Amino acid sequence: MNENAAAVSGFCDDALAMHDAVALANLLAKKTLSSTELVEAAIARAERVNQQINAIAVPDFERARAKARQAQSGPLAGVPSFIKDTDEVEGLPLYFGSRAVSGQVSRESSAMVKQIEATGLLSLGTSTTPEFGLAGTTESERFGATKNPWNLAYSSGGSSGGSAALVASGVVPIAHANDGAGSIRIPAACCGLVGLKPSRGRLPAKPVPGYLPPNIFHEGVLSRSVRDTAAFYAAVEQQQGSEGLKPIGELQGPPAKRLKIALLAENCRGVDCDSQLLKAAHGAGALCEGLGHHVELISNPFYAGFDDDFWLLWSHMAFAVRYASKIVVKQTLESDKLQAWAKYLVSYHWKNLHRVPAAFRRLSRFVGQYQQFMANYDVLLSPTLGAPTPKLGYFGPAVPGRIHMDRKYPFIPFTKYQNISGAPAISLPMGVCASGLPLGIQFAAGLGEERTLLALALELEQAQPWQSLASPATAVQP
Repeated sequence: MNENAAAVSGFCDDALAMHDAVALANLLAKKTLSSTELVEAAIARAERVNQQINAIAVPDFERARAKARQAQSGPLAGVPSFIKDTDEVEGLPLYFGSRAVSGQVSRESSAMVKQIEATGLLSLGTSTTPEFGLAGTTESERFGATKNPWNLAYSSGGSSGGSAALVASGVVPIAHANDGAGSIRIPAACCGLVGLKPSRGRLPAKPVPGYLPPNIFHEGVLSRSVRDTAAFYAAVEQQQGSEGLKPIGELQGPPAKRLKIALLAENCRGVDCDSQLLKAAHGAGALCEGLGHHVELISNPFYAGFDDDFWLLWSHMAFAVRYASKIVVKQTLESDKLQAWAKYLVSYHWKNLHRVPAAFRRLSRFVGQYQQFMANYDVLLSPTLGAPTPKLGYFGPAVPGRIHMDRKYPFIPFTKYQNISGAPAISLPMGVCASGLPLGIQFAAGLGEERTLLALALELEQAQPWQSLASPATAVQP
């Protein structure tokens, strides 16, 4: 393998081939392939590719082999996948990407892992994440840097960057992810994937204290195709409904009606994002208009202090991990081993403690404000990120906290709105930046409107198919 290769791909002529999860599930149902063949192919790809991308936290290959030999059930039965190292998997250590915890072995799987297993997906282990999922890149002192398979010098995004790298490089077609400030959508944008953050309440959620603003942590998956993401949610709905939310149902095709779409390209302070993202967003808007949708360019409608308030909430999360680790992460924490970013957030929280109550009140009110705004539009279109994918080290563990914070503001100005509001948003790979890496465009909607987003995403995927590392022109085989 050439260490200087622009891209690394595991795609090859094996049982997985170039198939997505739906295609593999169909082949399994027809008994054209066996789950054992798929698991062996995925393990072989993982063993080749992970040497380059460093995306596996804990391999669980032997147990995956054993499960593949057993009877499978669920719509995605037998399709290989990975679980992010933020969730308990029975029998595996849980690290949260941090060297500050010992990585105790989980006695029981989390509610989300059980939900994933019920769809039939078969886990090969856990994927890497930054320390406690707090960073927009997957670089940690526990596991090192997870590299972007499109270019090994760049970040895979975070905090679900391990799952993103494994899906983008072809090791598995779909993998678990979760999202507190964009952690599904950020790595989707960086790695050229489909990343849907669902509505609050659509999937099992991690519990948070009741005094906080609405729960910002949402579970989900990363995939290479819109139909895979849709199939996952259809599989979940076969098992249980989502109380108070519209059902997504089976995805039949593009939306029947033409949509009213607001195009937003400036942050809450009225500053435009990077010119490459701005161009990509307008290009996506033009594509939507060409398909008959109505697109309206808008100024940022949300209050100017939103980012400041959000980062106060984010710092409180680090504070909770630091001082209530046995409740939050259910492990004893060695605080002196926390990385610079987590320590900075804790310090930032202490210094701004007097501002927290008012910030929490404003963020709580934002839920209604967002829904009120979305009452006038079907979809909110924006870049997923405010700047192109950074090189490794830009948000790495060695970066001082103050610099890290300053860099955060322009990097993720758009994804946080849906974490607070609880509304769904999907990132689609709809452009390429000067470095040759994918650019993500985000489409958001009102609470419970995942079907609208998935139908539009399917229409856009058909109108402008995105390139993946499955193309031999883009990747070097390890």
